[in-house]
Amino acid sequence: FPDIGKLVIMRVINQFRRAFKRNDKLQCLASTKFIAHLVNQQIAHEILALQLLALLLERPTDDSVEVAVNLMKEVGHLLGEVSPQGLVAIFDRFRSILHEGEIDKRVQYMIEGLFLVRKRDFEEFPTVLPELDLVDNDEQITHEPYLDMDLELKPELDYFQFDPKYEQNEEKYTMIRHEILGSDSEGEGGAMFESDGDDEDDEEAAAKAAAAAKPVQVIQDLSGQDLVQFRR
Repeated sequence: FPDIGKLVIMRVINQFRRAFKRNDKLQCLASTKFIAHLVNQQIAHEILALQLLALLLERPTDDSVEVAVNLMKEVGHLLGEVSPQGLVAIFDRFRSILHEGEIDKRVQYMIEGLFLVRKRDFEEFPTVLPELDLVDNDEQITHEPYLDMDLELKPELDYFQFDPKYEQNEEKYTMIRHEILGSDSEGEGGAMFESDGDDEDDEEAAAKAAAAAKPVQVIQDLSGQDLVQFRR
């Protein structure tokens, strides 16, 4: 599990780098939101979010400030708990950008809205939803990546590779999963999938019964096209 989390972090950082160089705002928004949730789940260290915010606000443009505002909304609650000084420094930078008035009015309104969100202690953007709080803090492994670090993307994992020890590795995976998520997770998941399967079978049977009970309508062609084709 830690290796998977590290690989995900590496790839999403690479995705952000490429989007940032291409000035692709939509891709930057998506990748920074992904990173924000990795930070909130304590998979990635909060220093990564602070580096992203510093980079986006170093030379502010309409797009970079918009991306920074959305990122801050997602990680602001966590930063207020673990790095309050960093949070204050970033908001001071937002305030100076707002006072300079060199960005679009729409983005200025977004910054003002961000200050209102902070005033309400980011209550609309909780750090972790209760249904996603699955791992105890003592068992969490937090990686400390940096925005300019050398990335190990491991592209060979994108392709299927035969595993001669598949069954043994599956047993190890099951044991690790039970240690982290508990032994009841598999039973609950199995029951859920079984119930879904029963529901699908009932829906399929009902659809077949409705199709069988529906009278067959015979459509007759009165346009005479068959006769015209025959004469030709």
